[in-house]
Amino acid sequence: MLEPLRQGLPPLDPAAVSDAASCSLPARYEAVGDARRFTRRTLDQWELGDHFDDICLVVSELVTNALRHAMPANSAHALEHNPPVRLHLMRWTGRLVCAVRDPSQESPVARDSDDFSAESGRGLFLVDSFSDSWGWHPMTGTLGGKMVWAVFRLQPHAGPAVNSSE
Repeated sequence: MLEPLRQGLPPLDPAAVSDAASCSLPARYEAVGDARRFTRRTLDQWELGDHFDDICLVVSELVTNALRHAMPANSAHALEHNPPVRLHLMRWTGRLVCAVRDPSQESPVARDSDDFSAESGRGLFLVDSFSDSWGWHPMTGTLGGKMVWAVFRLQPHAGPAVNSSE
């Protein structure tokens, strides 16, 4: 069990957010594809399409974990009308935060596994590897559940190489 992690999460001043988008996701595994398409459209609109591969991998893992580990058993039909998983993308000048909210109060569990051929169990390892930092925190108030987030630093695009010997 992991303690709630907030270190590495930059101060989130809502007034400083340059762009934000979110979508609700139904309690079905097909929602992972919906999350990828939403992420692609959003990053393209923000002219961040060159960051898609890493961000999409992390979004896929966070949404998959929410659907696999945070959903009450036999709840898919009841939750279709009130989607319990929500993907948030927020951009500041130099960073992007991907956050997935789900209804579970349980902390994410990183599995220790040396079996690199296993088809599951490496999601949080991938999130840690491809993002600059990640963590989670419980939600308060009427929402309940938790938010699992990952931060990406957005490097400014380098201009064309300049040959200084000319």
